[in-house]
Amino acid sequence: MPLLELIIFAALAAIVLYQLYSVLGRRVGRQPEDKPAGEAQPSAPRAPERVLESIEEAEGVALTGLAAIRARDGAFDLSHFLHGSKAAYEMIVNAFAAGDRDTLRNLLSDEVYSAFESAITAREIEGRTETVEFLHPPRSDMEKAEVVGDAARVTVRFLAEIRSRTKDARGEAVDDRRTAELWTFERNLKSRDPNWTLVHVDAAEA
Repeated sequence: MPLLELIIFAALAAIVLYQLYSVLGRRVGRQPEDKPAGEAQPSAPRAPERVLESIEEAEGVALTGLAAIRARDGAFDLSHFLHGSKAAYEMIVNAFAAGDRDTLRNLLSDEVYSAFESAITAREIEGRTETVEFLHPPRSDMEKAEVVGDAARVTVRFLAEIRSRTKDARGEAVDDRRTAELWTFERNLKSRDPNWTLVHVDAAEA
């Protein structure tokens, strides 16, 4: 019976198609549309943050210390400065002991020179002479750096061991001592003169 066979085949085909649909039509895993309402969607990749701000954005930043000096004087080198300040320290100490006013005048501010010159004059009036000797090379360390107006100022801590020989009418006295002082050097940043001037001297803890 061809008709009966066709009916049976049609029924079997329907059963197979239904089973295929029931399997293939199922969704496997979580689908994009299944994300609960209110859950954040992944955002687009963010651009890398800038490491440096532009010059226009940084103009309002107040630089301090060595950064402030280097911003105004790109050639400033701390190591070179400390080496020079140590040489100036030894030169000034020796010049003061010897009463060498000409050397001191070129290295000191008016205020500091006035104080040194007064001490030299008092020593001369008393008839005393003095020589000094550094027992070891002095040590120099930066204590502070700043820019005030157009002036760069660097304070250096000097530690030294000095032998002082003083002579007067009573004879000679020898004094070995350790000194610790804070010397502040200054330079006009608008000037082409690269030299620094001693503008202040303070005692310091050893």
